[in-house]
Amino acid sequence: MKLSFLPHSVPIVAMPWEHYFWAGALLAIGFALLWGGLGRAGRSGWADFAWAVAIGVSAAVLAELGNGWAYRKVVVAALALVWASRLAVHLGKRLAHEGEDGRYLAMAARLGASYRTFMLGFFLLQAFMAWVFTLPFFVLAQDPTENFRAIELLGLGLWLISLAGNNLADRQLVAWKADPANQGKTCRSGLWAWSRHPNYFFEWLIWCAYPVMAIGTDGLIWAAGVAAFMFIMVRFVSGVPFTEQQAVRSRGDDYRRYQESVSPFFPLPPKSS
Repeated sequence: MKLSFLPHSVPIVAMPWEHYFWAGALLAIGFALLWGGLGRAGRSGWADFAWAVAIGVSAAVLAELGNGWAYRKVVVAALALVWASRLAVHLGKRLAHEGEDGRYLAMAARLGASYRTFMLGFFLLQAFMAWVFTLPFFVLAQDPTENFRAIELLGLGLWLISLAGNNLADRQLVAWKADPANQGKTCRSGLWAWSRHPNYFFEWLIWCAYPVMAIGTDGLIWAAGVAAFMFIMVRFVSGVPFTEQQAVRSRGDDYRRYQESVSPFFPLPPKSS
């Protein structure tokens, strides 16, 4: 194994896109079947768990079917499986201990009888999102260069730091909730004093590591596009907005004061009270 500082271009036409499109079709079928068992009030939160597992398994399979160097394919598959396993375990524990996510309960209350039909579309959207987020692993696994480039190691370093930050944020939140004195209060400990959503921030940073690894290949534009898409989703669509709405409903003025003093996403020094 050698270390190269030189970029290597992987022509897009060399990528086995048929594998990627077949993965999308299978994900759609799989999530449609899941909707049959889970797409109702009280069980919809497990769609998030299935989403994490689907990305990990699909990305690992696509990586192993890729045209790239064998060692790189193994590393790419391992990154997908480690990321998915961490998220799936975290979500599974939360669902087992806390029950249905408040966001889904609020949707069920608002939509009433039409909730189950709505959830079919939601589950298919989850399938589409899982398909999109397998793309960085797919393109990274096509590079046939028989060495690891320095930029890939830099990207791996960013990935490890981001994963550690994500785990730290989760542990700090769990420790805060475990103290009965903090019941009904907003976590302002550690990373949560600098960002209202450090878990989302580091999650997004993990996905920024993939375009770094793809620098010098034709997969860069695809990996960068997914990282940008992840930012839009967690910051403006399904992450921060829904979480904040639920936090205001459950913690009221305490959370509103938190919003006034702490950055919504990027870690920044808190404002004075």
